[in-house]
Order: sequence, then structure tokens, then C-alpha cells
Amino acid sequence: MSGACHVNTFNPNKLLLSKWTATKSYQKQKHFLVTELIKDELEESVIACVLEAVINKQTFKMDWQELKDAERWIQGWK
Repeated sequence: MSGACHVNTFNPNKLLLSKWTATKSYQKQKHFLVTELIKDELEESVIACVLEAVINKQTFKMDWQELKDAERWIQGWK
């Protein structure tokens, strides 16, 4: 293993309705849809997002930056 950090690259403003797969179950779920972007007071920067589990519609708020970790998250449904 090279120790290189794998990073998903994307524009946080384009996250809405994007699909994600957790490499390891997250909150006992694997497939998610970004249903909401939470922005700062000036509505300029995305600070968090809401993921909705595809299987049961359960929602989770999280820092959007966590989706950059390619060892934990894969873009799309796999």
C-alpha cells in the first residue's frame, strides 16, 4: 500500500440529488441520495448535506467533506 489518500473530487454545489454508496455500511445502510445542501448564513458555501437512505428514507446530516473520502464513499450506486 502506497499510503496515498484517495479523494473523491466534486463541486459541493452540485451535490444535490447525487448518489453515493458507502464502502462499509453507514448507519446500517449502503445506498444514499443527497436530498439537501445546508449553506452558511450568506448562502455562499455548502457546510453540510443531508443523505437519505434509499431503502427506508432515513436521513442523516453530515459534513459534505466526508464524501471526499474515497475509502468510505463511492460516487454513484455500486
